[in-house]
Parts: sequence; C-alpha cells; structure tokens
Amino acid sequence: MSSGRAEKPLPDIPEDDGSRDDEKGFGNVFAELESVDLSLGTTLRSVYDDQPNAHKRFMEKLEVRIRNHDREIEKMCNFHHQGFVDAITELLKVRADAEKLMGQVTDTNRRLQDTGREVTAQTEEVIRCRIQQRNMTTTVERLQLCIPVLEMYSKLKEQLESKRHYAALKTMEQLEKVFIPRVSRYRFCQIMADNLPKLREDIKDISMSDLKDFLESIRKHSDKIGETAMKQAQQHRTFNSVVQKQDSGMGYTKPVYSLNGRTPTQHNGLAAEEGVEEDQSEEEVLTAQDLVDFSPVYRCLHIYTVLGDRETFENYYRKQRKKQARLVLQPQSNMHETVEGYRRYFNQIVGFFLVEDHVLHSTQGLLTRAFTDELWNMALSKITAVLRTHSSYCSDPDLVLELKNLIVIFADTLQGYGYPVSRLFDLLFEIRDQYNETLLKKWVLVFREIFELDNYSPIPVETEEDYKSVISRFPFHDAEIEKQDFPKKLPMSQSVPQIYVQVKEFIYASLKFSESLHRSWTEIDDMLRKSTNLLLTRTLSGCLQNLIKKPHIGLTELVQIIINTTHLEQACKYLEDFITNITNVSPETVHTTRLYGLSTFKDARHAAEGEIYTKLNQKIDEFIQLADYDWGMPESDGQASGYLMDLINFLRSTFQVFTHLPGKVAQTACMSACKHLSTSLMQMLLDCELKQISMGAVQQFNLDVIQCELFASSEPVPGFQGDTLQLAFIDLRQLLDLFMVWDWSTYLADYGQPTSKYLRVNPSTALALLEKVYRGMKDTSKKNNIFSQFRKNDRDKQKLIETVVKQLRSLVNGMSQHS
Repeated sequence: MSSGRAEKPLPDIPEDDGSRDDEKGFGNVFAELESVDLSLGTTLRSVYDDQPNAHKRFMEKLEVRIRNHDREIEKMCNFHHQGFVDAITELLKVRADAEKLMGQVTDTNRRLQDTGREVTAQTEEVIRCRIQQRNMTTTVERLQLCIPVLEMYSKLKEQLESKRHYAALKTMEQLEKVFIPRVSRYRFCQIMADNLPKLREDIKDISMSDLKDFLESIRKHSDKIGETAMKQAQQHRTFNSVVQKQDSGMGYTKPVYSLNGRTPTQHNGLAAEEGVEEDQSEEEVLTAQDLVDFSPVYRCLHIYTVLGDRETFENYYRKQRKKQARLVLQPQSNMHETVEGYRRYFNQIVGFFLVEDHVLHSTQGLLTRAFTDELWNMALSKITAVLRTHSSYCSDPDLVLELKNLIVIFADTLQGYGYPVSRLFDLLFEIRDQYNETLLKKWVLVFREIFELDNYSPIPVETEEDYKSVISRFPFHDAEIEKQDFPKKLPMSQSVPQIYVQVKEFIYASLKFSESLHRSWTEIDDMLRKSTNLLLTRTLSGCLQNLIKKPHIGLTELVQIIINTTHLEQACKYLEDFITNITNVSPETVHTTRLYGLSTFKDARHAAEGEIYTKLNQKIDEFIQLADYDWGMPESDGQASGYLMDLINFLRSTFQVFTHLPGKVAQTACMSACKHLSTSLMQMLLDCELKQISMGAVQQFNLDVIQCELFASSEPVPGFQGDTLQLAFIDLRQLLDLFMVWDWSTYLADYGQPTSKYLRVNPSTALALLEKVYRGMKDTSKKNNIFSQFRKNDRDKQKLIETVVKQLRSLVNGMSQHS
C-alpha cells in the first residue's frame, strides 16, 4: 500500500476519426484477449493476418488500452483508500479483545469436551446394546425360517446315504418349490440350490449303476430261472398226461411255473401236487423274485420318471436287453454234442423271456407287448436257425429224441406266457425228418448185422417151444408145416423174424418222436406209415440190394433170400395192423397211407432172381472156359467133352435146389441158363481167333450139343411144355445139321421160306463157319499133298464149297443192301 500520495492521472489521448475506426475494429480483439475462456492463438493470428501495418496499429491501440485501464485502476484506489485505512485502524483495536475472547472460548470448549466425552461413551454403549438386541431378534427370525430348510437338507443327505433315492428326489422337490424360495436371499441357500442338480445327476448315475448290476444279475440267473420253469412245466405236463390219458388228442395246458408265484392249485378237480411223483423230492416253487431282485428296475424307472427322463431310461433298458438277447441266443459251437448243451441254451432263453414277461406286467410302459413280440420274433428266427443247423450235426437218434423233448417243453413253457411257438412245432417236423434219417442210418447197421450173421438156411425147430418162440416174433402160419412132426424146418431163415422185430422197433422209435407234438392220431398214423415206408423202400431195400450184389452170396443164399422176401412180403399186412393198433386209426380212412413193403420185397426178389440168372451164367462161363477142343482133330472121340458133362451135372444139382422157388423163377432160370449155354457155344464156334475147324471137330462139337439137348429134354425144372426148353439150342442144332448132312442145296433152295428146314441158320453164320471148315480142309490137303491129285472126291468137294461160299456171300450182300 503506498503512502497517501496520489499519482497524477494519465492524460487522455485525443482521438481522431481514424483512431475511432481503429478502436472499433480492435474492440472485438481486445474483448477476446481480455476473456479468459478463449484461446489467444486465433485472436493474435487475426491481428497479424489483417491489413498491412495492422500490427503496428494494434500495438498502438494496445498501449492506449493499457493506459486507460491504468487510469481506471488509479481512480478506484484513490476512492477507497481512506476507508481502507480506517478499517485497518479499527481492526487493530479489536485485536486485543479477540485474543481474550479466543482464550475464553478455548477454555469453555475444553470443559464442554470433557463433560460430553462421558455422555458420548454411555450413548454409544446404549446404541450398541440396541443394535445387538435388534440383530438378535432379526437372527432369531431368520433362523426360524432357515431351520426347516436345513432340516430338509439334512433329511436329504440321510436319504442319499441310505440309498432312498426316490424319497430324496421328493425331498429335493420340496426344497426347491417350498423351502428355498423363503430364504433365497441367503448365500447358503443359493449353494444348496446350485448343488441340487448335481445331486440329481448323482442319483441318476447311482440308479443307472444299480440297473447295470441288475442286468448283470439277471444274465447270471436266467439259466436258473429257465431251468426251474422248464422243470415245473415238465412236471405239470406229466400230470396232465396222466389226467388226460384217455383223451385222443394231446392238447396243450399251461405250465405250473409263474414268475409272480401264482400257480394253478387245481386242474380237472384234482390237486396239482398230486401229479408229482412220490419219489420226487417236494421243492418249494421258486419265482423270479426268489432268484432276482427287481427293485433296481422299479427304482430306476421311478427316478427317471420323476426327473422327466423316462424315455431315455426306457430306450436304454430296451437297448441293453436286446444286446443281452443276442448274447443269450448265441449258442456254443459244440452245443450239438450233448443234450446238456441244448438244455443250457433253452434254460437261458426261457429265463430271459420270463424276466421280460415279468417286467412287462409289473411296470407300466417300460416294456410294451409290441416290443416283446418283436424281441421274441427276432429270437424265434435265431432259435430256429440255430436248431436247424445244430440238429443237422446230430447222428445219434437218441440225442435227437432228447432234443425234441426239450423243444416241446421249451415251447410249452413259453406258450404259457403268451409267446407264439407255432414255428417251433413246424421246426419239429423238420427235425422229425432228420430224426427219421438218423433212425434209418442206425437201422442200416442193424439190418447189415442181421444179414451178416444169417446162415441162409431154413430155421430148424426142435420142439414146440422153439416153434412158439419163432411165431411169437414173426407171424408165420402154414397148415402143412404145422402138421409135421418135430423136429422140422421153417422155410425162411433166421433173419426174417429178426427183421420183422426190428421193423416194429423202428415204428416204436418213430412213435416216440411223434408224441407231444400236439397232433391228432390221424396225423401220427400218417407219420408212422410214411417213416415205415422209408425204412422198407430205402433202408431195407438198399441193404437187400447190397446183400444180393455181394460176391460171397452164392446161388443157395440167393434162393433163400427170395424165400425170405416172400415171407416178409406176406407179413406187411401184419405191420399195417400193428400201426393201426397203436394209433387206433382205421385203415379204411381215405387219406391213410399204405405200406409199400409189397413193392420193396418184390423188387428185392426180382434183383435176387436177376442175380441168380447172372451167377448161373457166370458159372456156365467158368465151365466154358475149361473147354479144350482140338479144332484140327480128324475124327471125334465118340463121346461128349468132359467139361460139358461137368457143367450139365452142376446144372442138374443146382436146379434141384430151386424146388422151393416159385415155379416161374425156376423155369426162367433154367431157360436163361440153356440160352446162355447155347449162345456161348455158338460164340465159341464163331470166335474170330478160331481160323479153321476140321470136320472131326464139328462132329465132336455136335456130340456136346446132343448132350445139351438131352439135358433140356430131361425136364430139369418141371413146368415146361413139350420141347420148349430144347428150343434154346435150335440155332445150334440146325447149323450143325447143315454141316453134318452137308445139305447146302436144300439150304440154298429153301432160304427165305417159312417152311425151310434150316430156317434158324443165318447166311453170315453159315458163311463164317463154312470158311473155317474150308480152311481146315485145305490145310489137311496140304499135309497130304502127294496124293491130293489122285483124290477126285476132295477136289469136287472143294469146288462145291467154293460155289456155296460164293452163293452165301451173295446172300449176305443182298441182306446188307436190303437192310
């Protein structure tokens, strides 16, 4: 502050008109410069960017502006200076009072602070107690809301620990909908709420684990369930067969076994337990619940239903059961070797589907009838394919029969629970054919053994007991033999009653398979007759054919075989009566199949007859091979050849054995033998390797043919009319007569005439033999060449032969051209 001296004010600068214009122009600039909010850069740029010398004029105007402000400041200071001095003077006077007052106020404040400090402490204590009281009240109220939540959560934990998962889910539902919303603002409730979904997933996982354990358990126990069910079904079936033994049909009855433990206590007014044999141990009826705990399925189903995921559970359960079904339906590779393999296979399948039936009826919607039907149809296709394959490996009829019984019990058991089993019975008809095939193979061995052990001689009967023993096994009746005294012989051999007994045994064996097939006795009768026909027409016929073809079977054995087949043929009507007595089906029924035994034994007899003819011819050939003619001999020995006499003696003895044969068979055999002998002798004369024959050899050959004719005329087999048997040698006789008489003129003149003396002599045959005789004569002439020119008769004979040869050749050529 300056002393009282006032400075001289600045003089005002005169302003001309130009200055006023500049002042007005720079007014805005000064206003912007004096403003504190605007930036100076733009303002100053406008000053410099203006007219030339604007900067100088701006500086001048700025100086003027500064001086004007200085003058205003000076005026204001001069105006307030005296008041400012007075105020300072008064302030100095008040300073001492202010310091005194400040001391008093400070003292008063100190005393007041000391007094208020105690009051503040007590007030704070009261406030703190009031807050604690309020907090306790609030805490009690909040705890009263939280305690039920905590109790429910504790209950939930206990339920989870005790594996009461379904109750735990209900508790969770109450927590979520009732309790937690009341105290949702607390963090622990939020933790609880966040933990509940995890607990639900844990429950789902635990229940699913229990379900997997259940599936594994029923897989292990299916065998036992099926075994129990099939055993009880078999017992019930036995009981019903006793009750209904007088019924003609073999109707179906539902088995005793029930998964729910409910068994029919009465049937036809009788107690079911009466059907159980006394020697069987009484066992308590086991049910599926006794072997398998189904609670995991129910729990898991309820849990998934509560969680809204029932469809997932159903799909999983069905998928797993389908997988298990495929495993159950997969048989062991050696199942066909023993009946136990089949039994285990059936037990597992029955156990599986009984469990499915129980689940179907004890749960709502987990399984449907459509699903079980689909599963059963799939299983049925697999079962039939497996049984069809494995049964084809069975070569033992007893094993096939046991398999059939198992299939019947298997089908009856499952049919009692609503499963259709018609395809299984259709399969049994296929297996029946296989069973018959195995029986036929077995009986092939039986028949072969019988034939091998047979002595092919009539059965000797020493006493009445022996006779009754034979006719008790074979229906033989002959009044003439019955009148004979003992000892005597029956015409058939020992194999006949044995074969008859074995045919009846085959019928019994075939009947065993036809039982329990739910078929009428008419159908069973038809089955028995058809299988018996196969035994007769294929097995027995084949064995007889093989027997007949065996090389060690001689003519005597063949004769006995023909006799045996005759008696077996006559016994076929008794076999038909035997089947009728079993089935009680009248043979007069329209569709009754007849036995083909007649044709079977006729075919065997014809084969034996043919074999007799063949063996006779072979024996004749053996004797013919022993012939040792001297084709160049000058004269005959005057008696028949030794080999031929032996042959005729053999034929005589052989035909004596044929006395027991039917007349036509013996006659045919005799005629066949004579024809074959005649043909063989003719072939011997016309043999291409035989180049020349002497007339002495022709004479010897003629003696042999004469013996053959004598044999034929002696009637070795009765029944021939006139000289029928001698006609077998007519070709040889006419040919030899032609050469012996040398009657060529008659032959050539009468050739082709029906009344010709040499009608059976063929020109080609006569020519061949004549050429051989001619060569023989020429050979003899060469040996006697020295005297040949003096033998006019021989020369004439040679010329005659040459002439005859030419004429025979012309006949032969004419026949060839004509043909």
